[in-house]
Amino acid sequence: MPEPLDLIHLRTLIAIADCGGFHRAAAALCLSQSTVSQHVRLLERRLKQPLVEKAGRGVRLTAGGEALLVEARRILAVHDESLRRLEVSNEPTIVVGSTEHAADQMLPQLLGALRHAFPGRSVRFRIDRSTQLAEAVARGTLDLAVVLTGAEPIGTRVGLLPLHWYAAPRFAAPAPGEAWPVVAFEEPCGLRQKALQALDQAGWAATITAESTSLDGVVAAVRAGLGVALLPSAGRTPPGLVALRQLPDLGHTGLHVVARRGIDPELERTACEVGGEFFASRAYLRSVA
Repeated sequence: MPEPLDLIHLRTLIAIADCGGFHRAAAALCLSQSTVSQHVRLLERRLKQPLVEKAGRGVRLTAGGEALLVEARRILAVHDESLRRLEVSNEPTIVVGSTEHAADQMLPQLLGALRHAFPGRSVRFRIDRSTQLAEAVARGTLDLAVVLTGAEPIGTRVGLLPLHWYAAPRFAAPAPGEAWPVVAFEEPCGLRQKALQALDQAGWAATITAESTSLDGVVAAVRAGLGVALLPSAGRTPPGLVALRQLPDLGHTGLHVVARRGIDPELERTACEVGGEFFASRAYLRSVA
C-alpha cells in the first residue's frame, strides 16, 4: 500500500501558496520557517519531484506543486467536512485577511492575540490586496481584514503608515519635459491613482512602465530600474530601494480593520486592539498621527 500523504504537510503547502512564501506561511501556521521547509522536503521526497522553486527573492510552485495544491485543497476539504459532519471539529476557523504592507510585522502579533482570546479555534490567513480583501469581508468569506484606506474609508482605523516614493539606487530622474516612469499595482488600486494624481498636480507627466498584482512584484520592478513607486512604509525601506525626496509629499495612509456583518464583537475588538498596540509601540509611526 502506498505511503499516505500527511495532512499537516498538505496544509503547509496550501499556506505557502496562499501567503506567498515560506516566511509568511510560517507566521500564519505559527511554525518555524525551518519546520515549513521540512514539510515541503518530506512532500517532495514522498512524491519524488520538486514542488517549490526559487523565483527572484521569493518562491513559486512548480508544475508538480500546482497539481498537488489542487489535490491538497480537495483532500482537506473532504477531510474537514467529514469532521464537521461527525461533530469532531472545534469551533469554526477564524479567517483573517491582511494587505501585504502589514503582513510581515503585524500578523504574528495578531495571531497570538486571537489564539489567546479564542483558545481551541484555529486561525487561517489570506494575504491579498486591500480591494479584494474588503470585497471578501463584504461577501462574508473573511471574518475580518486589515486593509489600507480606500476611496471611501471603511471599518476602524488603527494606525497610519507614511507614504514614500521609492526607486532603485541608480535611478536617474527624467529630463525636463519627459514623463516619470511609474511602477504600480494593477487596477483597481488607490495608491496607483494617488501617485498619478499627485504627479499630474505637480505638473509632471507620468506613464505606467510596469504593474503587478503583488507587493513583491512592484518592488522587484522598481529594483530593476523600471520606474518609481509610491508605497506605504512600515518603518523600513524595501531591500534594494532608496526613498526619493524630490517627488510630492503625500503624507500618510490609514490602516483599517474591517469586519463582516454579524461577527462576534469580541473578535473585532481583539483585532482592533492589536492594531492599536502595534502602532502605539512604534514611535516612527506615532509621529505621523
